Amino acid sequence: MTTFRSNFTTGEYLRRIDKTRAELFRLGLDAIVVSDPSNMSWLSGYDGWSFYVFQAVILTGEGEPVWWGRQMDALGARRTVFMQDDCIRGYDDAYVQNPDKHPMENLSHLLAELGLSDLRIGVEMDNYYYSAKAHRTLEKCLPQADFLDATGLVNWQRAVKSEREIEYMQRAARIVETMHAHILDVAEPGMRKNDLVAEIYAAGIRGADGFWGDYPAIVPMAPSGLDATAPHLTWDDRPMETGEATFFEIAGAHCRYQCPQSRTLFFGEVPQKYRDAEQAVLDAIASGLEQAKPGNQAQDIANAFNATLNKAGYEKDSRCGYAIGISYPPDWGERTISFRRGDETVLEPDMTFHFMPALWLDDGGLEITEPIRITETGYACFCTTPRELFVKA
Repeated sequence: MTTFRSNFTTGEYLRRIDKTRAELFRLGLDAIVVSDPSNMSWLSGYDGWSFYVFQAVILTGEGEPVWWGRQMDALGARRTVFMQDDCIRGYDDAYVQNPDKHPMENLSHLLAELGLSDLRIGVEMDNYYYSAKAHRTLEKCLPQADFLDATGLVNWQRAVKSEREIEYMQRAARIVETMHAHILDVAEPGMRKNDLVAEIYAAGIRGADGFWGDYPAIVPMAPSGLDATAPHLTWDDRPMETGEATFFEIAGAHCRYQCPQSRTLFFGEVPQKYRDAEQAVLDAIASGLEQAKPGNQAQDIANAFNATLNKAGYEKDSRCGYAIGISYPPDWGERTISFRRGDETVLEPDMTFHFMPALWLDDGGLEITEPIRITETGYACFCTTPRELFVKA
């Protein structure tokens, strides 16, 4: 074994590989080149901040997967993957960010060595880590191979979590609870936003209940006032002000497993429009959660949520939830199941989601969200953070 510290047993990795390989065979593929770091980690255990260069895990019809990446990162692979050293392949640093040569030239040689030069190979065309030039280079170097889009193939195998994965997400939940409690303790009018975000980071990395905090896949989003009318702004050095709402979309993370949760903090007397919006969101959350049970479809949660929200006079035209689990930047979602009309995915026990029923008003935003797990009979919230608009005078 090359692994220094594995987050899962070899048996669990082998079960994941068997599941993924069955889908390969079903689709008529001979191999898949997995470049999404979340999928790489899920299949092999690899964990390193090296996804800014080309890397992959190659899974064929038999044997252990092969890790491929920058030569200096092969040392990290030896510390984290479950495979033996002969399944770790590194390419020379001369390929890194060099306009005259491309790492996929090296990968093509490896694929040929694995006997794949004229077979059907799946690649993750539509993810953040696979470029148009990478694809063109592979096609040029292996003209007899048939490269097919396998985006999401591995992601979908991750949908139902193992007992150990649920345990890591529960630890992450304790961390995000601690982060929200710390925000409520230290935030005050006049405090610079960057100072508050520093406190959020410190609380998240320190961890909770004796479990360390990993880096979240998304930075804290913490806009105030008019900035909070938009969903994805971050922070600057402006002081927080009385009479403004600030929502905090943050995540606890442990062993790369993410547990995102949002809450909103208002300084001063809360306007009635925010109280009305709060009540509408809470009622709609309750309606959506009633549909969160095995056998129902993902869209049932969204339809129930939106029906209740619409009755209160509000509309939300975006999805209200998505699958979560292991993730690397820039996203903590699994990019598979969404809570929205038309998603007919059947819910199963131990699927995990971020139920994200946010509202953006004309002068601010309101986010009260819940990470949830589908159980044998219904759902369970990962967190115990009070479900309400937080207020400080």
